[in-house]
Amino acid sequence: MTFSICIDAVFNKIDSLIALEKVKKAGFQTYEFWLWENRDMDALVKKAKSLGLVCAGFCTKSFDLTNPERRETFLLGLEESIVQAKKMGASFLITQSGNDTNEARHFQERSIIEGLKAAAPMLEASGLTLLLEPLNGKVDHPGIYLESSVEGFEILGCVDSPNIKLLFDIYHQQITEGDIIRQITSHVGKIGHIHCAANPGRHELDSGELDFPRIFAALDLAGYKGYCGIEYFPERDVVEGLKWLRGMNHSLSNQAGS
Repeated sequence: MTFSICIDAVFNKIDSLIALEKVKKAGFQTYEFWLWENRDMDALVKKAKSLGLVCAGFCTKSFDLTNPERRETFLLGLEESIVQAKKMGASFLITQSGNDTNEARHFQERSIIEGLKAAAPMLEASGLTLLLEPLNGKVDHPGIYLESSVEGFEILGCVDSPNIKLLFDIYHQQITEGDIIRQITSHVGKIGHIHCAANPGRHELDSGELDFPRIFAALDLAGYKGYCGIEYFPERDVVEGLKWLRGMNHSLSNQAGS
């Protein structure tokens, strides 16, 4: 498992290029971010290359999968995003379900499935993975359709593409459903990326109710080899806050080598 620093969260008040310098200084080699449309992507590529940093991935342009009338917009946005991801050397793109349209749930779920099936050939041709991310509607995203990882895995089963997986956000799923270790390890093959932040508060990983060393150890034991995105909003000095994570990374590396 490789830690990827989400610069839009951890360095949320800092220019992206400076944030990359801080990622490097903090001792990490991988970063990710949210939206790409308003960034100077060429400058980001150049800066990351000069620092020897790897871009794990970022969000695609449109998220309205629940609304079949917006499907073409979603697919066009995905096509544009794939071009940018290839430029960045990224391995994945992130999408969410879109908001609840107030149609019957089976209608909206079918729209999500059909939208993802339509996207699959494009993704398979590019070699990129699209990640479907459930969010919590209770605290951060009121009105979102997909909150449940259980439903997310069911959707993936219907889509049946190796290039479409779930983004399991531990923070969101703790709020929505809990039972993190059992859920995450029993579906590890369907998970393409992980996000994490403490709950409550969405701050440093050592500040809330979640036992991240135990969760990471369980993921390691289950054979998860992907990225783990660090997506918290710092409550204390960022460099100090990331020290704990570097220690955790060292501990996992030692376990893997033993």
